[in-house]
Amino acid sequence: MNVSIDVAWKSLNKDKEELCGDKVEVLKTADSDIVILADGMGSGVKANILATLTAKILGTMLREGALIEACVETVAKTLPVCKVREMAYATFSILQIFHTGEAYLVEFDNPQCVFIRDKEIVKYPYVERIIEGKKIHEYRFRVKRNDCFVLMSDGVIYAGAGEILNLGWTWESMAEYTVKCTKQTLSASRLAVMLIGACDDLYEQKPGDDTTVAVARVVQRQIVNIFTGPPENEDDDESLMEEFMHSEGRKVIAGGTSANIAARILRRNIVTTIDYAHPEIPPMASIEGLDLVTEGVLTMGKALNLLKRYEKGDIDAGFFDELDANNGASRLAKMIIEECTELRLFVGRAMNAAHKDASLPFDLSVRMNLVDQMKEVAEHLGKQVTIHYY
Repeated sequence: MNVSIDVAWKSLNKDKEELCGDKVEVLKTADSDIVILADGMGSGVKANILATLTAKILGTMLREGALIEACVETVAKTLPVCKVREMAYATFSILQIFHTGEAYLVEFDNPQCVFIRDKEIVKYPYVERIIEGKKIHEYRFRVKRNDCFVLMSDGVIYAGAGEILNLGWTWESMAEYTVKCTKQTLSASRLAVMLIGACDDLYEQKPGDDTTVAVARVVQRQIVNIFTGPPENEDDDESLMEEFMHSEGRKVIAGGTSANIAARILRRNIVTTIDYAHPEIPPMASIEGLDLVTEGVLTMGKALNLLKRYEKGDIDAGFFDELDANNGASRLAKMIIEECTELRLFVGRAMNAAHKDASLPFDLSVRMNLVDQMKEVAEHLGKQVTIHYY
């Protein structure tokens, strides 16, 4: 079946708290994708530590193939005990989707996962187990393409309690709203923004609790390949292009010199785009057989800014208008955020002849730095990243 997940999450900190007491971890193993959402007891620093510890322990152990019993036992024995409540407390949800389409969901005291298939809410039967005195719900099932899962912390279903709504936003109303949103978009990133925005509105922008949604949508593996910068040795131009063109997935070239190398070896023309309207981003071009051809450092830098804004949660509906804009930076950032499960970077190490003009404060390290930052941000967004240097 060879499925993967498009995953995105958004959090609101409890009003007047600098740290969030919820933590999301996304892991890639050889045969699966794993999403963990942990919610630490209370709020602020203590809750943040509890949630982070829980997510890291669960993630590390699951990656090593540990059974859920061992994971829960380790979490129960590791977390510091609250002196007031005399309990070490962090709730969690774990969703593991194998590339074969098999899926496994474990929930401990978090609100139930919302599962949507074909624009309808689906309820799966679960097995209840007691591990280390904790009641665990376990689900096993098969997924299909476009299935959508929403994991959440309990701040989501308390949104609006005592303010706009007498009894808060119930699980049922949250699930119905999610269905409504999935009819507008299949993008995990946009769905997460819609859901957390609704929670923020219900809290009247003063959340009474840490609030997190993590959206996972089942997709076919989506690979994006980016070639940037000429190889150190000109003799490697041909082998780089051969590997790049034979790599599965979409093909992007960032850089004029890189585009010239591609055009020469592929014996195809470069056609510069005419409908160009953004003063700060150089125009795009096209080469037959490639999905996107852009200028290099400036465009990658602007795309990286969009990726970082998204990573920090500095987004609203206007952010997606920018992401949908028809320029090289927006198209590159959108491809990585919404249309990519694996990112492969083909990076040349040569000092680019186009930048040897002394008036240009360019150094090879600028491109390398951009590549490193792009890798870091993409991995934090749950993408699998590999870099091939030439």
